[in-house]
Amino acid sequence: MFYLTQMLGKPVVDATGEVIGEISDIAIATGEVFPRITSLAFLGPTKTPFMLSWRKFVASLDEDRVTLSAERDALRFSYLQPDEVLLARDLLNKQIVDTQGMKVVRVNDLKLSESKNQLRLLGAEVGARGILRGLHPVVERAAAAAARLIGRELSENLIAWNYMDLLDRDLSHVRLSVTHKRLHELHPADVADVLEQLSPTQRARVFEHLDNAQAALAVAELEDELQADLIDDLGDQRASDILEEMDPDDAADIIGDLSYDKAETLLRLMGVNEARKIRSLLGYREKTAGGIMTPEVTTVTEDMTVQQVIDYLRTGAAEHESIYYIYVVEGDRQLDGVVSLRDLVMSDPTTAVAELVEHEVISVGPDDDQEIVADTMSKYDLLALPVVDETGRLLGIVTVDDALEVMEEESAEDLTIATGSAREPQHFTGSWWLLLRRSSWAIIWAVALLGALAASTRFSQLASASPPEGMTRQEVAAIGIGLSLLGWAAVLLPVILRVAEEVSSRAVAELIGGSETDERPGPGQRLLRESALGIIIGAGGGLLAFGFVYVGQGGFAGGATPFGAWQFGAVTGASVLLTVLTGSALAEFALRRSSTGKRVSGTALSVASMLVGAAVYLALSYWTGTLLASGY
Repeated sequence: MFYLTQMLGKPVVDATGEVIGEISDIAIATGEVFPRITSLAFLGPTKTPFMLSWRKFVASLDEDRVTLSAERDALRFSYLQPDEVLLARDLLNKQIVDTQGMKVVRVNDLKLSESKNQLRLLGAEVGARGILRGLHPVVERAAAAAARLIGRELSENLIAWNYMDLLDRDLSHVRLSVTHKRLHELHPADVADVLEQLSPTQRARVFEHLDNAQAALAVAELEDELQADLIDDLGDQRASDILEEMDPDDAADIIGDLSYDKAETLLRLMGVNEARKIRSLLGYREKTAGGIMTPEVTTVTEDMTVQQVIDYLRTGAAEHESIYYIYVVEGDRQLDGVVSLRDLVMSDPTTAVAELVEHEVISVGPDDDQEIVADTMSKYDLLALPVVDETGRLLGIVTVDDALEVMEEESAEDLTIATGSAREPQHFTGSWWLLLRRSSWAIIWAVALLGALAASTRFSQLASASPPEGMTRQEVAAIGIGLSLLGWAAVLLPVILRVAEEVSSRAVAELIGGSETDERPGPGQRLLRESALGIIIGAGGGLLAFGFVYVGQGGFAGGATPFGAWQFGAVTGASVLLTVLTGSALAEFALRRSSTGKRVSGTALSVASMLVGAAVYLALSYWTGTLLASGY
């Protein structure tokens, strides 16, 4: 076995043993499953580049050198052919598409094998071992030995040539019969997965090798935020052709995300019928039945026979997105009933449609929410659902794939509510934002502790010698007692923070688990429920605070109850109750905001509840301490 990184720089020796240069690259013929090495590129003594036919002039290859079969003067130099690719120049350290794993990777090395006096490319090394080998073979061997010591194996991560597709150079004049055939054979969803990992320039290069039909299918599978960007980057004519190939509802979604001028340009370049269908969909609001339906509906009349309907399906309805249900209409597309494809296939060809039609049709209006549409299709196990206007006129259908997308979208929205990750700013999406979401209570607690410690230390320094100017000793004592209780409160602050987090978590659970039609407690019921819960938790928290001060100030030593213990317990209990009620109020606000279709962040709700609870507890504790010192 040979590796390209180990071959580069090796001496090239002619038949007499004279060193005439060093290897700079090798070329392969691309139209084979395991391409053979066709040419040797090397640099002469004066760094002049030369290229030789591998088959004609290479006699042998070993770890130390390449030996040629002719003397220097007898060599005949050649040129890179149209179907050849240089491995170091065109593949090494370049990005490729792994069409088997559907991901974009970087080539760290290339593995070759000698077979029947020919050297062939096996594939690309895309793992850590290739990187280490590129540094030095000794580094690779040392890392492999270290891995074995801990019971691991530093294995190769090799992608065969027939699962590779090139990205980083213009290959429009190079026929990659195997690799681009693989790209064409991928499912559109797999092509979309690859495209989402690429830069805009690289996506455009991949699109050069897809025809309009394949490109349309791939664009339809992309994430929504990438679809419009990709179409916007293409030339107007190519973009228009691709949109024309797409289902009207998918094309309308993309057109709606483009600028007005760009959208009008693309619509004018389309055929009249396609542009008309897309324009008809642009008038409906997003996230409604009209916004996700397709106007391409298979319709028949009652006076047709089964054979006539089947003949129509083979011709006039061949391009429709769904033909599982055939809708029976009369007059101006007034929906009269539905016939399933199964009933047609199982019936005698001479049977009239009127004998098979089901007149009780489940339908929705164009302004119905998309979530209601998806729930209806799920409830009745429908593959398509007709959309009709107030007069009963058939406008289009929502297909099962659109319903699945709606369910996935709604599920993702519920998840973002729970995690607080809905449309977070880009600079907050890293590890710091993750830490804030998962440990916000600990962060608030740490800040409060540090703040209380800093305030107490600073005041002690100012009052150590004499009262600050303008203050009496009684006022200084009041501040000191207030800061003392503030410090105790900072230590016990997690009680308040966890209570606030629990209240917000219950609100998030209601947001995710319920819908607008679910029975939810009203504000009064919620207040009573949360008040009872707050009193119970507050009593426990108050007893905990009392015991904390009691033990901390030596209450077991006998004598009177430590100063401020009962008052601090009462403040803690009251703060817990206020925190519960505040969190309940914020939850009610979040539920009402969600019911209007606006986004609610679970993290924002939780942090707001905790900040309010912390502020109330610390302020009440300090205020209570100053009152005690003043004799109230």
